[in-house]
Amino acid sequence: MNRSQGVIIGIVSSEEPGEKTPSLSTRSTARWRTFVQTETSSAVFLLAAVAAALIWANIDVHSYEAVRQAHFTIGFESRNLSLTVHEWINAGLMSLFFFVVGLEARRDFDMGELRDRRWLLLSAIAGLGSMAVPVLIFVIVNAGHESVHGWGTAMSTDTAFALGILAVFGSRLPASLRAFMLSISVVDDLVALLVIAVFYSDDIHLPALLVAVCLLLFIAVLRLAGVRQGVYCAVLSVAVWVALHEAGIDPVVAGLAVGALMVAYPAPRGDLERASRLFRLFREQPTPELHRSAVQGLDAAISPNERLEQRFLPWVSFGIVPLFALANAGIELTGPQLADAFTSPITLGIVVGCLVGKVVGTVGSMAAARLLSGGRLRPNVGWGSVTVGGAIAGSAFTVSLLIASLAFDGKELEEARIGILTTLIGAFAASWACSAVIGLLPDKRRARALLGDADPLTDLAVSVDKRHDRIRGPERAVVTVLEYGDFECPYCGLAEPAVRDLLGREHDVRYVWRHLPLTDVHPHAQLAAEASEAAARQGRFWEMHDLLLERQDALGAPDLLRYAGELGLDVERFQQDLKDQRGARRVAEDVDSADLSRVSGTPTFFINGRRHHGAYDIAALTQAVELARKRALAE
Repeated sequence: MNRSQGVIIGIVSSEEPGEKTPSLSTRSTARWRTFVQTETSSAVFLLAAVAAALIWANIDVHSYEAVRQAHFTIGFESRNLSLTVHEWINAGLMSLFFFVVGLEARRDFDMGELRDRRWLLLSAIAGLGSMAVPVLIFVIVNAGHESVHGWGTAMSTDTAFALGILAVFGSRLPASLRAFMLSISVVDDLVALLVIAVFYSDDIHLPALLVAVCLLLFIAVLRLAGVRQGVYCAVLSVAVWVALHEAGIDPVVAGLAVGALMVAYPAPRGDLERASRLFRLFREQPTPELHRSAVQGLDAAISPNERLEQRFLPWVSFGIVPLFALANAGIELTGPQLADAFTSPITLGIVVGCLVGKVVGTVGSMAAARLLSGGRLRPNVGWGSVTVGGAIAGSAFTVSLLIASLAFDGKELEEARIGILTTLIGAFAASWACSAVIGLLPDKRRARALLGDADPLTDLAVSVDKRHDRIRGPERAVVTVLEYGDFECPYCGLAEPAVRDLLGREHDVRYVWRHLPLTDVHPHAQLAAEASEAAARQGRFWEMHDLLLERQDALGAPDLLRYAGELGLDVERFQQDLKDQRGARRVAEDVDSADLSRVSGTPTFFINGRRHHGAYDIAALTQAVELARKRALAE
């Protein structure tokens, strides 16, 4: 069982006979939950906050500024920290935003596209190129003006808006483009925070900076030592933030650094089995001590990276980032002011730098890297996707506003804000235009433009072997759907109709079943797996497979013998095979292959060797198969 269970339960179980039709309020609640869990919705919240800030500032700018400049003090009379509301949001709450960015970047480094270190290097090169060209354009436009010192405002991509725009065009673009955008954004954030520290901070106080570095090293040591008590890291992270603030460096860098220290890994099967044992003990004796042990066991099975992101992401997406927008996007907009802004070198430098420079810098740096490396460094997406990514990267907001507030004030700050807001509209329009042009290409050229010709990462450690694996469908199919399953797992039973529907719809898809009996939670799973192998010895594996998944509530030995009789098998031979455990070795080989592929729950799907994340209903599987088919077409 995995984290996509909630999605598939809601989709599949509603189709079961005898189930009550969900009420209107239940369906509305489900739709709302689906909405708020998407990146599109977080971008909507962010846009709403920008609109609210603009309306507020243009109705009553004095009240807007009064709230922003109100002071809030923490501490004692002798020692305290007093900042304005605006500063608390920008330097304090935004640390949590960068913390979540660091978590996601680390997860992609440990488990995602960035496992290919060549792709990591290429993403870093593209990120630097996408910053250098906009800065150069801004400097050229502002040459001879004092405003040239604000060059940092044109270099950064806003992660929240970029991923939100990408989600809008998600059906047109490959999923791997998200990892590409995230990689660029993280490089942006790292370099931008370094730029803030070096060029836009006050004099750096070295002793306080040394304290911050030592505290970060201590957090890293705690993580390596396996210390799981989050309170220690939380206290130390706050101490890092204070130390950086005292050092004269924008303390938001603390969030990114701490987030990047939180490792990500799939739940190990051993930890899951231990959690199951602890939960069974609690079920037998529900005492506070066993409750605490069960909770700790469950927490230990999930990587700290995933637990922390799940905890903080909703607060960041729907609270902190919109609040930041509300506190920074309020600008008085009048006709003369807009006219002045769009003739100002500050506004023009930001707009041209972001909307043109990002595309040129991204595509140009990746093309140069490929050329100079002799083709060894190739993007994991096509050049059309790279171009769309460059256009999306033109959306500057969060970090650009931070730098603008440090580099400018008065009229210059207003002009910078107008330029930054303009990039949001321009980036959306440019990325829409690029994706629309790609959509007009013939199928093969479109697939190549989106997916490229790089060898994709493979998550499946043991390749499909027709001499060993249980395969259903055409032998030379373009797409292979492999499932690690457990005949007693209810989620495998729920996924089975979707798999059958998929095989009925698609004629170039083959399906592979591999055993992964979760014996710690399903006492009959091992015997059922061996029963399917006993049926296979008589040429009836798939008939037994289908029957076992249909009758998951009756998998005892007498039931299995009855099923063998229903299928017309030689029951005596079938029974002897079970008694001699002749299928045990075959099942154990599948379990070993699951361990090599870091599979710990069921059902786990692989599509052409890539692990399928998310729901496993017919819509999700069809979409994954279609992407795999396009990738095969591009090769």
